[in-house]
Amino acid sequence: MKNVGLSEAIIKFTDTFNADQLCDALHTQKTRQLYHQAEQGFWMVMTLSIPFVTKVKDGTEYLEYQSDDVQDNVYLAVLRQSYQMFRLFKGSFTAILSSSGADVTHLKQKLDHFFSRYLLTLKLNHSDILDVFQGIQFLPLDKQTFLHVQCFVNLIEATFAQVKQTAFLYNDQLVWTGIEPEDMQVIYRYLVTSLLPAHLETELQGGSMPRHPTSPFSSSHYGRFVTGPPNLQDASGNSWKVPKVYINNDMTPELYHLVVYRALSATVCMFIEGSLQLNLDFFKRLDIFLGPHLTTLVSEVAEHCSRQAASSSTNSVDPSPKFVYFNKLNLAQKSTVHLDNRRSGNVAVTPEVLRLLADINADKTRMSTTGEIILKTMSDYWVVGKLSNLREFYVVIHQKNANLIEINGKNIQGSQ
Repeated sequence: MKNVGLSEAIIKFTDTFNADQLCDALHTQKTRQLYHQAEQGFWMVMTLSIPFVTKVKDGTEYLEYQSDDVQDNVYLAVLRQSYQMFRLFKGSFTAILSSSGADVTHLKQKLDHFFSRYLLTLKLNHSDILDVFQGIQFLPLDKQTFLHVQCFVNLIEATFAQVKQTAFLYNDQLVWTGIEPEDMQVIYRYLVTSLLPAHLETELQGGSMPRHPTSPFSSSHYGRFVTGPPNLQDASGNSWKVPKVYINNDMTPELYHLVVYRALSATVCMFIEGSLQLNLDFFKRLDIFLGPHLTTLVSEVAEHCSRQAASSSTNSVDPSPKFVYFNKLNLAQKSTVHLDNRRSGNVAVTPEVLRLLADINADKTRMSTTGEIILKTMSDYWVVGKLSNLREFYVVIHQKNANLIEINGKNIQGSQ
């Protein structure tokens, strides 16, 4: 809403009815306003237009607004994520005001600089239950392979004292991180939905040959910097920048350089002290160290994943039921409803079923700590939602002429 005073009036007015439960949404026929108290004394407001279809009745056209398509819990999560992403790159509102002597103009400039770019990246039409969870997809490895990854990470931090924390991903799945979960979930989302897809597109346009084909007798590797100098032979050092992020250590935000290095399907994120000046020589030494080690490690991880994929395809009996799983304790999520992590709308179910998953999630407040909801759609989809011990499990089954007993049996089998 353009009128800030009206937003404040709505929040203040609703606060008189229940001070313990803040107003988070206002429904009108044509719009949906969502409110989020990002910090003490700071509110964020997002206004969405309700989609509509044109219909004809008695020879007269009229607009029918599809208010059910805009789900409060989904888009409130999108609003919260926008603040978390701003805080990751710019710091908190309170800290910005404090550092500028309470100069509101400075805060406005940072807000304008960030959101003028960030809003263009939002894919609101593809927002769904995964935005509510904002979980992390982990890659389970056998003990030996996981130990090799952990040793590799420890070796990086021991060799380069500037590297304070490290995260390791393979195929957009997290293997190891030293970052706290609340910060990692924001960084993970930035990596898999923004930074890495953009880098992959650049690689596809420019090719993905090794960068070090010096001679047929020298070993080459496939490593390259995602954030950092694209060309290590460029002595000018003016054509690249490394993003800085704020990470909470012991509840105190600290500034770090986010250096991301990638080889084939593996990604290493290194968090380096923000006060340091990173020069080309540092990146060259880092590349010489990371490239060969990471290229070798990727082969081992890829071999493990291939064995797991072959085993899964052999043991799979009925691939038709799709599921979404989320564990609030460690923020782990897994989905076979979504065919990738890119938030591109590449899903295996209908939009109606996808909305039902978020609707069931919104109703979980009525189930206390445990509960189960089973729904059947007109198109013969069965949708089951289970809540137990801070874990949520949703199953989608498309089966004609099935009864409740059969669906419940498949649900029990799938959740084991």
